[in-house]
Amino acid sequence: MRNWYEAVIQFVKREDGPTAVEYAVMLALIIVVCLGAITTLGQNANGTFKNVGLNGTLSSAS
Repeated sequence: MRNWYEAVIQFVKREDGPTAVEYAVMLALIIVVCLGAITTLGQNANGTFKNVGLNGTLSSAS
């Protein structure tokens, strides 16, 4: 029983678990932001290509 108690105490004292969880959360947030940016850029590019396909020319910026 004492070995089990010491193992639990060592597990609580170690910081490997919380650090791994923090990295996993940060990675998940980065992935969500990247997917959102890629989706937005893809939709904008798709709109531009459709515009070029319909008109045959790019519209001027001014």
